[in-house]
Amino acid sequence: MPVISTDKIKEKKRLVREFREFVDRGSVVELGVAFVMGATFKTVIDSFAGNGGDNPGILGGLIGAIFGGQTPNFNDKGITLNGSFLPLGSLLTAATNFLLVSLAMFVVIRLYNRFRSGEANAKPTPTTNEILTEIRDELRRRP
Repeated sequence: MPVISTDKIKEKKRLVREFREFVDRGSVVELGVAFVMGATFKTVIDSFAGNGGDNPGILGGLIGAIFGGQTPNFNDKGITLNGSFLPLGSLLTAATNFLLVSLAMFVVIRLYNRFRSGEANAKPTPTTNEILTEIRDELRRRP
């Protein structure tokens, strides 16, 4: 049976402690939450703007309703250059999705920063002793 030295045990404990400190800093947890929220929010954007595949999204349905005809599918739109087909419609759909996700994340981050700055500037509520001290000092100042 192999014997594990105390140095190796200490090294493993130190490694576990460093990892816990790394995770507890918050950046890793916040990054994980942001990733999950971003991936989930992308499905909402895809349902609105389409996913570049068979789903044209609400935006494509509105374009079809406004201009008549069937719901447009931009995936087969593009140009042929020297015998090669360049699918510009798929690029347009992907760019629209990117812009919508970026705009939504900008709004969310802006609201979050506004909330945090308001939270930082908020006055702390005074304790009962502080209020009583202020009342006492005010009463002493009166003639």
